[in-house]
Amino acid sequence: MEGMGMKRDDFSWMIGGAQGSGVDTPASIFAKAVATAGFYVYGTREYYSNIKGEHSYFQVRFGKRFLRSHVNTVDLLATFDDETVARHAFEVRKDGAIVFDKDLGGNKIEDIPTLEPNVLKSLKAELDKQGLPYTIDGVLEVARRRGVHLYPVPYMDLLKVIAEKIGETLLSSLTRMTNVMSVAGSFALLSFPKEALADAIRKQFKSKPKVVETNIIAVDAVYDYVARNFQGSFGYKLETPKADGEKRILIRGSNVIGVGKIAAGCRLQTYYPITPASDESEYLEAHESIDLEGVIGSEVATAAKGSIAVVQTEDEIAAVLVSIGGGLAGVRAATSTSGPGFSLMAEGMGWAGMNEVPVVVTLYQRGGPSTGLPTRHEQGDLRFALHTGHGEFPRIILASGDLEECFYDVCKAFNFSEKYQVPVIHLLDKAMANADQTCRMFDPGRVKIERGILIKGKMKESETEGFKRFKFTETGVSPRPAIGTKGGISWYTGDEHDEKGHISDDPNNRDMMMEKRMRKLDVAAREIPIEDKLVFHGPADAPITVVSWGSTKGAVLDAMDALREQDGLLVNFLQVRLLSPFPSEEIAKALSRSKKLVDIEMNYSGQFAGLLREKTGITVDHLVVKYNGRPMSCEEIYDALKQIAPSPTRVNGPAPKRLVLRNGA
Repeated sequence: MEGMGMKRDDFSWMIGGAQGSGVDTPASIFAKAVATAGFYVYGTREYYSNIKGEHSYFQVRFGKRFLRSHVNTVDLLATFDDETVARHAFEVRKDGAIVFDKDLGGNKIEDIPTLEPNVLKSLKAELDKQGLPYTIDGVLEVARRRGVHLYPVPYMDLLKVIAEKIGETLLSSLTRMTNVMSVAGSFALLSFPKEALADAIRKQFKSKPKVVETNIIAVDAVYDYVARNFQGSFGYKLETPKADGEKRILIRGSNVIGVGKIAAGCRLQTYYPITPASDESEYLEAHESIDLEGVIGSEVATAAKGSIAVVQTEDEIAAVLVSIGGGLAGVRAATSTSGPGFSLMAEGMGWAGMNEVPVVVTLYQRGGPSTGLPTRHEQGDLRFALHTGHGEFPRIILASGDLEECFYDVCKAFNFSEKYQVPVIHLLDKAMANADQTCRMFDPGRVKIERGILIKGKMKESETEGFKRFKFTETGVSPRPAIGTKGGISWYTGDEHDEKGHISDDPNNRDMMMEKRMRKLDVAAREIPIEDKLVFHGPADAPITVVSWGSTKGAVLDAMDALREQDGLLVNFLQVRLLSPFPSEEIAKALSRSKKLVDIEMNYSGQFAGLLREKTGITVDHLVVKYNGRPMSCEEIYDALKQIAPSPTRVNGPAPKRLVLRNGA
């Protein structure tokens, strides 16, 4: 299969519809079915910020080898409304297919109220060019002329048959099932076993037996119709992969963070609702009672049962302060938010920095500034995270690159926070939060909890006399008693203070306190393992080196594989994971053999490229950026790197120094 010059041995399926019509449900059913059959899955979810009515869509990419990103091209588009056809028909590749409602053909595209003017204008221009009417039939005809297979399904006629079978007189009560019916039509075209789909439906609606029964009847009707009329005409058949014995899990990114926090011993989570961070807290709310037995062999797991308190506060200011209170009380505490909420947390972050309180902030980046693109993707908060709060105080920033890293990095974030007594920002983004992926089963045995110099239980009398909470030490880290520890009397204030915590403006004390706090970053920089700072992927002598951070990792690695296998072009990739303290020496060493350096990130200005130059003096040769709110696909990166690649006929390639990627619907 081909798309934008990149050949693929996997398959991409997409479904779309109006928000509120149940787009997530059929996509989840589809993903579960193919994952259960043994395929690797990578799913992406796109939606508007309104609650109901606007267009949303879900792509499920699946194949026989590990997948780390989405693609631009669609192999099979499943639709049950006219807007999905209008928006996505031109994304379907030659020899791909569209399953659609046969009754929508005459609908005028001008009558779709949620189509933006520029989308409508573009559609009309294409239809005018080919002399076609401004209708869904016209859009479908453009696709057909490009070699796309069209499969009309009479949803309403089939619903009447279903209604008669189950004794339902009100047909409108069944129309919601057209979303699952479109999945059935897709699987029939691919000769995917009907029973496997039925099993996925049972899992999806396991607490609703009546819904399961009705949906399976609907699946039978559509599957049989498509098999009878179209089976074999598409030319693609899903062959179940051979079992490899690997245990895998299909999981959403926000849930990975929630599971990671439970395994890491987090026992207080605060939040104020905000997209996309809320999904994580809502997951934790649904799993507040924890079975600890056999999960973690640490001091946190002191009983077979435990719980995590999840508190929805009145705003983000309260959220960060309550989590700081948890840190003072000696529990592992965190808060989750996105850009606008993190803006409100700035003063609380400074208070935690001044008082050396361990707290973890999970920051899901999204499009900004202000409210920006509330449900869309960006990596625009790197500089903000580095400088949140006035003045200077130490903070550690860890950026995960994929869902597996997310799980293990959660515990590392807590460990760093407690060991060095600093705020830790776990930097994630919307793309990871809303990604569904098959991952290797997480291993709780790899989760090692380190609580630092935490005084537990009653202090010795020799320790209590003149106790100094902020005692000057060689590492900058002082003994920390939880509030309520007998003898561990401590004072906490937002002002500068002495070793006991009493307010002090003395210049000598100020110098010593500032140096004590900031010294922690030097210690952390020495002690944090290299694999938590950066990871080098690919051959050392490749002619192109990519440098990036965060969720671009998957698309970069998938593009690297394609370039090597299809074009013989070798690319290596430096993934930077620790952004504060910045591993300048390690990065400079890793890039010392770089011939052509390409920075890839999801923001306008190339924030990491600027940080790299600031900290190491290294300037990138090319900057590849994207900021339209849609994550980078492996196909986009593949095309960008091919433009940049040197060749015998062009020394530097036709690519400009700054290349902007613009794909996305």
